Amino acid sequence: MPAKVEPTPPLPGLSPAAGKPLIARFDGGLLSSDGGLLALREVEHRLGIADRLAACIDDPRAPERVRHGIATILRFRLLMIAAGYEDGNDADALRHDPVFKLALDHLPAGAALCSQPTISRLENLPGPRALLRMARAMVALYCASFRQVPRRIVLDVDDTFDAVHGEQQLRLFNAHYDEYGFQPIVVFDGEGRPVAAMLRPARRPSGREARAGLRRPRQCLGPCAGWCVRSGPTGQGWRS
Repeated sequence: MPAKVEPTPPLPGLSPAAGKPLIARFDGGLLSSDGGLLALREVEHRLGIADRLAACIDDPRAPERVRHGIATILRFRLLMIAAGYEDGNDADALRHDPVFKLALDHLPAGAALCSQPTISRLENLPGPRALLRMARAMVALYCASFRQVPRRIVLDVDDTFDAVHGEQQLRLFNAHYDEYGFQPIVVFDGEGRPVAAMLRPARRPSGREARAGLRRPRQCLGPCAGWCVRSGPTGQGWRS
């Protein structure tokens, strides 16, 4: 008995790229292994994460010589990380990937996206004040996710080890993990949604350091709701 072939419906709801309609189907040849980026593109457009962060960074470049705007570079880097390409060096190959191009509103046959050196220069561009503005922008995005002001927000505070494989600044050797890396402090709410993060060397943070990292998120969240903080397994819990 011959196998029954059923047509696969296209993925609906994709917005145009460079004025051209996008139609995603699942019965064609494998041209890229990152087709899910088209759905992530819609999420990022709705949230406006790259635009929010780009507005916090002053661009020192001459406008007439800019080929890749800060928001475009950030969007490319965000999509790379979301797709599992955490190493900036991967940009030199992915800048030619047709799905990445579509996700950044470029046609597959168009010009390449930004290169690894461009991404590295942007990652080293923000100073302390810009980083604070970016952190506030992410907390504001979190607050905007509520349809109504919550009566209380529970914050889970913990640290996590992030291994590195190069000569990054502030990297330290962690004997417990037997690797070099960072140990950022991360803040999630009681529902598991990210609120804030602070990059730091790979050593166990003290309760005082965690409190300092919470000061600015608390200032942003304070007008929105009452709040409660609880620490992860490496620290001491407190409430405020």
